[in-house]
Amino acid sequence: MSHASSYVLRRLPATALACGACLVVLVLVPGPARAFSGGNHEKITRAALSWEPKSLSAMADSREGAIVANDQGAYFDLGILHCDNADYLAPRYGSAYPRTRDEATTELLACIRGSVARLRAAVRDADGLVDANGRIIAGQSDLDAPCAWNEKPERAKCNVLEQLGRGWHPIEDFYSHGNWSDKADDAVPIGTTNPPGLNRTTIAPFLDIRRYSSMNDADWTREAAGLIPEDLATGCYPDFDSTGSKPADCTGRVKHNGTLNKDTEASERSRNGNFQRASELAAQDIARQWKEFTAELVETYPDNRRGEQMICALTHDNPASSCP
Repeated sequence: MSHASSYVLRRLPATALACGACLVVLVLVPGPARAFSGGNHEKITRAALSWEPKSLSAMADSREGAIVANDQGAYFDLGILHCDNADYLAPRYGSAYPRTRDEATTELLACIRGSVARLRAAVRDADGLVDANGRIIAGQSDLDAPCAWNEKPERAKCNVLEQLGRGWHPIEDFYSHGNWSDKADDAVPIGTTNPPGLNRTTIAPFLDIRRYSSMNDADWTREAAGLIPEDLATGCYPDFDSTGSKPADCTGRVKHNGTLNKDTEASERSRNGNFQRASELAAQDIARQWKEFTAELVETYPDNRRGEQMICALTHDNPASSCP
């Protein structure tokens, strides 16, 4: 396990699951694929990034890219890696909801916390791409063999892409699983089967991952919580939340399945242009995350233009020869 990610993974029994860095491995049998389908994750990620082909595929491929690593194996069952279970319905829409706004916000903050940890790790892992004189290290930046995405130390480029892919996946899922950009069905009363849509047309301000990575946890969580609208929700899904709880069937709650998810164009909540808006905002947000990450590299590694060379190493297929 690399120095940059050793703190990220822990093996705990299900009953003792805690958020920590919000990235925990459990021995579980994975369920069927959900969240934006792998194909949609690929389309969104490709739309956001202008990289050379092999490097872009390593990140974005629908089956083997870093962007879908969180949908593989035990990671599938951790709702904090998919921004699940931040469900809430305000009392003005009917009977008392079984979860409070604060509980829903806690789950969303846990999701964000995981992306913050991944960005910090990616910045540290990038140090292995370039030597002290600003020269690309060929053996650390090539993609001659596929990356494994298994949290174990590999070439530096694989390590960085894995951290970014695992950190960006929840951000894409947030737009798919939540009501940020949705329009509710006007023909049906607002309730647990038709939660309100916020109909936002810009990316979420509380997904400011780079800014939060430079702050202490208490400060950024307080700031982010203050930016979360009362009616924001992501769907309940029977996976583990940040407290270690796993709902049996989400009875009485705003559900992921059949209610809020926009995982494919055929999903029920994908109507009214909801799928398209969620996809477009997810792509815009990943473009923001990449821009902010590159700015962080330049700021963190200014000597001999090392940060700029790291960016070139990540985006080019043969960086040892392509990057000056």
